[in-house]
Amino acid sequence: MSAMPSAPPVLDDDDADMRAYVASEKRRERLSAMLRYTALFAVGLIMLYPLIWLVGASFKTNSEIFTSPGFLPAEPTLDGYVKGWQTSTPYNFGRFFWNTFLIVAPKVIGTVISCTLVAYGFARFDFPGKKLLFSLLIGTLLLPNVVTRIPQYILFRDFGWLDTYLPLWVPSAFAGDAFFVFMVVQFLRALPRDMEEAARVDGANSFQTLIFIVVPMLVPALISVALFQFMWTMNDFLGPLIYISSVEKFPVSLALKLSIDTTEAFEWNRILAMSVATLTPALVVFFLAQKYFIEGISVGGVKG
Repeated sequence: MSAMPSAPPVLDDDDADMRAYVASEKRRERLSAMLRYTALFAVGLIMLYPLIWLVGASFKTNSEIFTSPGFLPAEPTLDGYVKGWQTSTPYNFGRFFWNTFLIVAPKVIGTVISCTLVAYGFARFDFPGKKLLFSLLIGTLLLPNVVTRIPQYILFRDFGWLDTYLPLWVPSAFAGDAFFVFMVVQFLRALPRDMEEAARVDGANSFQTLIFIVVPMLVPALISVALFQFMWTMNDFLGPLIYISSVEKFPVSLALKLSIDTTEAFEWNRILAMSVATLTPALVVFFLAQKYFIEGISVGGVKG
């Protein structure tokens, strides 16, 4: 004898209303999410379109740049990259990238080391005039760079450092960027001192404690410092313009200016192509270090 199929459960009015309410809420949440993502996509596209257009225009001919507003080239060409790399000087763009590296690498390394030492001193030691010195350090953040340009230029001129990279290196090697010192100090204040005290009990001195205990915990903050300094130095135009006068020592920021002559007969596709080449290292480094960058600037997390 076969079993009779069971009848579906009978729902009362309350259960039916509840299920209808839950289904309505889910539809509302999906619609809200779609609207949010659509708005974010539209805003993101508006913000990124100049960069997208820059990349597309670098593969256009010079005439097409002014006749076609779209970012996709009708007839893609590498002419802008080939001719732009050669430049109008005896040096190609590879030389200017190497000069940029000679500026960026010492500046980043000097900033990381000097800011770590200064920040560790302010965060972990008590000494006469500490509050006054730290207040003066923070006060320099309020000074516009234009205020210190002339005194710095006169000082470096008297030292005989003009047309060298020393004016760009030395301030960073002596913690001249107060923002980075403040950033590392705030990160240090959020770190517990238990491991440092244990290291001192075991006989480690202050320098050993800094190198083997503090620095490993400071890695996210130091990566953020290095990344900030890297991007700012890559984009710096005024500093090299003031202190460097020899073309063979120009970084890429000044080399791009060489492509624009006073006759207005320059080719924009070369300039745009080299602009893309100049932006690429900073973008690649940023995306590779994005995880540590976000973690480093989120000062306040306690690490053990």
